[in-house]
Amino acid sequence: PPIRGRIFSSDGVLLADNRPSFSLEIVPEQVGDMTATIQQLAALISISNADVVRFNEQARKMRRFENVPLRFNLTEEEVARISIERHRLPGVEVVPRLDRYYPRGADVAHAVGYVGMIDEEELERLDRSDYTGTVHTGKLGAEKAFEKLLHGHVGFQQVEVNAQGRVVRELDRTAPMPGRNVYLTLDVSLQDVAVAALAGRRGAIVAMDPRTGGVLALVSSPGYDPNLFVNGISVGDYGALLNSKDRPLLNRALQGKYPPGSAVKPFLALAALHSGVRTVPDQTWCPGWYALKGSSHQYRDWKKGGHGHLDLTQAVAQSCDVYFYSLAQDLGIDRLY
Repeated sequence: PPIRGRIFSSDGVLLADNRPSFSLEIVPEQVGDMTATIQQLAALISISNADVVRFNEQARKMRRFENVPLRFNLTEEEVARISIERHRLPGVEVVPRLDRYYPRGADVAHAVGYVGMIDEEELERLDRSDYTGTVHTGKLGAEKAFEKLLHGHVGFQQVEVNAQGRVVRELDRTAPMPGRNVYLTLDVSLQDVAVAALAGRRGAIVAMDPRTGGVLALVSSPGYDPNLFVNGISVGDYGALLNSKDRPLLNRALQGKYPPGSAVKPFLALAALHSGVRTVPDQTWCPGWYALKGSSHQYRDWKKGGHGHLDLTQAVAQSCDVYFYSLAQDLGIDRLY
């Protein structure tokens, strides 16, 4: 398998890295009693029911002489415990790997996304020959959007095998082509400002460069730790995220549906200028309320007591409701549409 490309911000901050780790893997062909072997391992290190279920699913898809991962991200102490008992555990191996790691965690989770274990549906969609030996693919965000660039191309060996499919000798080898590094338009210093502004409250902030459409900051708050998903999130951790009243998995910047509110006012101003209903210096009186002709109902401005006289520039700057009530009435429904 190729080494996955890394993801950087526009200002060179590392957002997605490959970190060395150790995984516990088993070659089923070399194990006499799989249940007993897993029980022996569980007495040495922590192995959850989810680990066993995932292992069994992977083992069914692979040939019996291939390594099947049981546990990821072993600690140094866990590696040592297994190594001491290694002679009692035929078919059990500690294998060094490169795992995806997100050093900025929740601050960029909704923009960068994460990788996760390849599922059945993705296996049908992906080029199997190019993903041989690869167990992860981009699930969300930039990781998914730039999957083709980040993944690279698999290397291969031309080998001679026996009737059981076991390799006898290697005839030829082509090295894998590592994935390309991706530099986003995201500016981490601006991202940090947006994260601090929300301070964990529910909401979203997006800043874009109007000249290019480049996303400079994208924050959906509260966020979540994408590192939890890389090698399969636990049932407890996923349940906590899924059932949280703050809905951290919801990307409010992309999936949230909110009334536009005062964000429409600059566009109404442009419409008024375009149609000749207003010029920039024209002033409107704001007493703090607006009433339609022949009606006593008062539509309140956000500022109690009103803004007084405002021209168009001041009305946009102050987000004066009364100015735009009046402007919309003068535009009429057809021009407004």
